[in-house]
Formats: sequence, structure tokens, C-alpha cells
Amino acid sequence: MPIAPGWQTENRLPRILIVDDDFEVAEPVKYALEGLGYAVTHVPDGNQGVDSIETVNPDLMVLDMMMPGRSGFLVLEHLRRMKKSMVRVVMVTGNDGERHQAYARMLGADDYIHKPFAMDKLVQTIQRLLDEPFPDGSVE
Repeated sequence: MPIAPGWQTENRLPRILIVDDDFEVAEPVKYALEGLGYAVTHVPDGNQGVDSIETVNPDLMVLDMMMPGRSGFLVLEHLRRMKKSMVRVVMVTGNDGERHQAYARMLGADDYIHKPFAMDKLVQTIQRLLDEPFPDGSVE
């Protein structure tokens, strides 16, 4: 039997963590998601992203691949090592290499969107992933 997302079972707003060093991308995304009623936190680099996983306890992360300090790949690896399989991840990047996309999916990214992207495409992806139940056997 599928497992409902935590925000639904806990009857609260979904928590989204944006980890992206590009404020021209991250701030409009934050604004759009807050306008839809999500609780959104933005941090500008991968190190702060790792630190914020525990404090924010996100339901979904919008994660840039290329950042100073710690890449999105390293943040995603850390997230999955922490056994946070009940956190959806949308990887966003300006890099359109297929190897990078395949690696992100192997690490557990739920979706992969190329920059520049249409805001409605990202929002629809986030809404779909937040509503999608987890398969049996997922462990928080």
C-alpha cells in the first residue's frame, strides 16, 4: 500500500527547501511557491543546504546542481545517506548533459529540469511530486 506524504498525514503545509546560489532564479521561485501556500526556505549554497535539511525537514527540495562549496550532487548524496527517502527532489540546472541527468536520477532525484525553465512547469512538477504517494518500503 502506498504511503501518503508526511505533510498530508500531519495536516500541515508542505515544506520546500530551495538550495540555489542564483538569486535571480531562487527568489521568484520562492515567491511563486509561497503564493500557493507552501512554507518555503531558500539557502544560497550546498553547505547551507545540508545544514538546513535537519532544521527545515523539507517535504521537497529544489536543488541546483552547480553551486560553490558543495554541489547539488553532494547535497543529494548527503540527503539519501541520512535515509531521507521521503523527501522529493527536483534538480534544476543549466547543464544539459545526459550523464549528469542519469547520475542525478541514480542518486534519487525525482525530476530534473533545465534552466532556464518556465515557472509553471516547475510549479506543476512540484505540485505533482508533493501529492504523489511513496511506494511501500520507503523509510524516513
